Amino acid sequence: MSEVDSNDVLVSFRGVQKSYDGENLIVKDLNLEIRKGEFLTLLGPSGSGKTTSLMMLAGFETPTAGEILLAGRSINNVPPHKRDIGMVFQNYALFPHMTVAENLAFPLSVRGLSKTDISERVKRVLSMVQLDAFAQRYPAQLSGGQQQRVALARALVFEPQLVLMDEPLGALDKQLREHMQMEIKHLHQRLGVTVVYVTHDQGEALTMSDRVAVFHQGEIQQIAAPRTLYEEPKNTFVANFIGENNRLNGRLHSHTGDRCVVELARGEKVEALAVNVGQIGGPVTLSVRPERVSLNGSSESCVNRFSGRVEEFIYLGDHVRVRLEVCGKADFFVKQPIAELDTALAVGDVVPIGWQVEHVRALDPLLEAN
Repeated sequence: MSEVDSNDVLVSFRGVQKSYDGENLIVKDLNLEIRKGEFLTLLGPSGSGKTTSLMMLAGFETPTAGEILLAGRSINNVPPHKRDIGMVFQNYALFPHMTVAENLAFPLSVRGLSKTDISERVKRVLSMVQLDAFAQRYPAQLSGGQQQRVALARALVFEPQLVLMDEPLGALDKQLREHMQMEIKHLHQRLGVTVVYVTHDQGEALTMSDRVAVFHQGEIQQIAAPRTLYEEPKNTFVANFIGENNRLNGRLHSHTGDRCVVELARGEKVEALAVNVGQIGGPVTLSVRPERVSLNGSSESCVNRFSGRVEEFIYLGDHVRVRLEVCGKADFFVKQPIAELDTALAVGDVVPIGWQVEHVRALDPLLEAN
């Protein structure tokens, strides 16, 4: 991770571990610095430790080992309501017997603000989430998306330095979810508040975040800007978890500088970027993104050239996924914009395909059988 000026760091996890049974670590030795004003997403499958890490930061869970610092001071023993942290959960957790305005006033009245201050702030935050007209409604009279905006407003109303969000859009339909992603992103840009966001949805993480930390089995596998994670995964887990990925298994044939040659099962050789490889002769997984594979004539300039047999077309509106059999692998995908697809291409055709060295990464062997 790049070194950050300590004045720019809002949260530090230092050697944090969490175990519920004293044996299995849900979070293993977490070291993470969260910068002031950034939108950081913790991304990973269920059980990877992302939500537990968020809950320790919120104060609802206590670390088994290690320390969490907020603005330079340890908060291990600070109760949740004294941490100056806003929270948004998937189930909104609004008070059903209070109006929208009363829900928003609640965090301010418990902090002892004056009535005038409270009504001003409530008004400001309502207009921020475009719900001015809904102040006197009760949660049950609102749609899911409106309830979620009230929950968001409630997390922002006391102007916390940090807002934590745990799968806040999980219950919304696709269109509303995408709309809310942009709303939250724009709010973050306007307010400059630090956001830590938990999701298992990689598209959401890539769309919204300044940086993404990919969790797997209690550890951060890679933390980087969305584009870097997608284009430059450090290991096979990240390559597979973020976006679509073609995997080819082989053995390391030779290794020179940042390049290597990998021999596939049937003897084909692939020249690749050596990112995470072991000894010569050892197993390697190659990773190639479907949109980086060229078909037919456009493959002529590629260093790595093979032939593939077209097995299936999967139509997705603006692009087509073409499933081919390549190097003995039946689920090799090529992604083509509709405008570039050769309409004469048919199932059963054998076509030349290729990819450039800089678009294939040689990574650690995939251990799971998938």
